[in-house]
Amino acid sequence: ISESGFTDIGVGAAATGLRPIVVIMYCDFITCAMDQVVNQAAKLTLMSGGEIRLPMVIRMPAGAGTREGAHHSQSLEAWFVHTPGLKVVMPTCAYDAKGLMKSAIRDDGPVIYIQHRLLHPLRQMVPDGEWLVPLGVADVKREGKDITVVAVSYALHKALEAAAALEGETSVEVVDPRTLSPLDVGTILKSLKKTGKLLVVHEAPEVGGVGAEIVRQVTEQGFHLLKAPPKVLGGAHVPMPYSAPLEDACLPLKQDIMREVRQLAKA
Repeated sequence: ISESGFTDIGVGAAATGLRPIVVIMYCDFITCAMDQVVNQAAKLTLMSGGEIRLPMVIRMPAGAGTREGAHHSQSLEAWFVHTPGLKVVMPTCAYDAKGLMKSAIRDDGPVIYIQHRLLHPLRQMVPDGEWLVPLGVADVKREGKDITVVAVSYALHKALEAAAALEGETSVEVVDPRTLSPLDVGTILKSLKKTGKLLVVHEAPEVGGVGAEIVRQVTEQGFHLLKAPPKVLGGAHVPMPYSAPLEDACLPLKQDIMREVRQLAKA
């Protein structure tokens, strides 16, 4: 298996008019192909003055919770959000997984498509026929009026569990960004007009994570909407352990989100 090799083949195929889908078995192994992704796929269109298009999808499972240790548990979406020239999507359900993939294939630039592996067993009815979920459009998965929780990938399901458990105590609106780059900050700001309070949740480490970027954009464009300082709840800044109790201690779980929501509700 050569991640650098078949990613390079995908870049070449896209440059010559095909629309390849390159599958990396674990997000962690994209490190073996970072030159191809960051220095080639993300830059060739601009460096060729628009003459070369790179319509390719790089799909990779990611995330922890499977007790596979530090080399098979990372969520590296922030690396790609940081890279100009890439779009980054992270679906949370079957409907979005299909609709976003179809849009990613049709996009004329490179799209990083990241699915949390714990989402793979989830089932959902999806429509027949031709339909798309557009890139760059967030989705409100649960409406509320007290606090906005923006939850990324599998963390969305933990956020929905926490919101349901807090019903009658705090009304939580849960927003799924679906696309991290470009980010639909407008939907988040629309939610904050109701709630005034923001919590961002993701499994990747808090340090340098996409939560910090979401908070940056929100505070730049909607500081006047905030009734309290926004918060980020992410994973621990450590390599992921094999031990099940230790792994759980490193991840934002339902009870952690409930704790942060309760603290923010008092702010």
